[in-house]
Amino acid sequence: MIYIHVPFCKSFCTYCGFYSELCRPGGRDAEFYADAVCREAERRRNDILSTAGVNTLYIGGGTPSVLPSALLEKMVRALPFPPGGYDEFTVEVNPDDLTPAYAEFLLSLGVNRLSMGVQSFNDDILRWMNRRHSVAGAVRAFRTARSAGFANISLDLIFGLPLRADGSVILADAAWEDTIDGLLNLEPEHISCYQLSVEKGSALETMIEKGSLREAPQELCRAQYDLLCSRLAAAGYQHYEVSNFALPGHKAVHNSAYWSGAPYVGLGPGAHSYDGARHRTWNSETMPGYTSEGETLTDKDLSEERIMLSLRTASGIPLGELRCLAAPDALEAALAKGLLVTTTEADSTELRVRIPEPHFFISDSIISSLVI
Repeated sequence: MIYIHVPFCKSFCTYCGFYSELCRPGGRDAEFYADAVCREAERRRNDILSTAGVNTLYIGGGTPSVLPSALLEKMVRALPFPPGGYDEFTVEVNPDDLTPAYAEFLLSLGVNRLSMGVQSFNDDILRWMNRRHSVAGAVRAFRTARSAGFANISLDLIFGLPLRADGSVILADAAWEDTIDGLLNLEPEHISCYQLSVEKGSALETMIEKGSLREAPQELCRAQYDLLCSRLAAAGYQHYEVSNFALPGHKAVHNSAYWSGAPYVGLGPGAHSYDGARHRTWNSETMPGYTSEGETLTDKDLSEERIMLSLRTASGIPLGELRCLAAPDALEAALAKGLLVTTTEADSTELRVRIPEPHFFISDSIISSLVI
């Protein structure tokens, strides 16, 4: 299970706080970066091989699709697995970058899943977000991917946009409904939808600090989330994690492994790794060179992460295990209030605990109450 972080973008989105660098025309930053990732892959070969139980590769960013194809291929071929041998090989792409030739290149490299950052099906909102693509461009990119032969495509959306200083909304109900319609018209296999958060260092943070915008009230965010859930359920999507929906058979293998606590190796500046036991490492957010630090997780850390990661999913956690990890009174209170429910899966008699979908929106507060 491998993640490669590509820290380059052509422009920065209004809301983004992830580590990324602007692409410099004629610069050699991307070349230096790719060489560094290849060296890291060689140095950590044994770590990578130890994660082969989940045979996935995910290349994210930043914007991986701005990287020259030759450099992307160079990094992939530096890994100790054949490119075509992954059960799931995902690359994040910006709609503006997905030409027919680039789609064909990705397929030839062994990529079998695309994650496309559409974010909205409203051109005014896309301009506010400082996205490079238009609605028409996103639709065209999706169709390009389909025509090339991609049968597993995930689209990203954002809800809960901030209010203007006068209290008026940026994302009105009609615009949100149009975005859901635009999404469903394309029939992607997978959908990730996130509530906008104010990230440190983002342009949005500056706007809110200056008072030109203010965060959307939770009632508005809840209404948009609930509408999305009901519309996607009616269209046949399974809500298998708080922010993720999939048609049957198309849950994200890579991300699902994160939530189960599987070991993974992250390569590149800003990437994180976990050995599946107690040790986590992360690379510094520096270019052209980057360094690595680490920590050993305590029993408390492991308990909190197990509760948090498992209860974000529709499958939840075994009741017996949760009783050992959670605050007893809080657990019983959550069960009594219906904030948690018990269930069994089709192929098992094991009693499990999960957050029912109507309470997914407040999952953070439910989970926080359980932590000892």
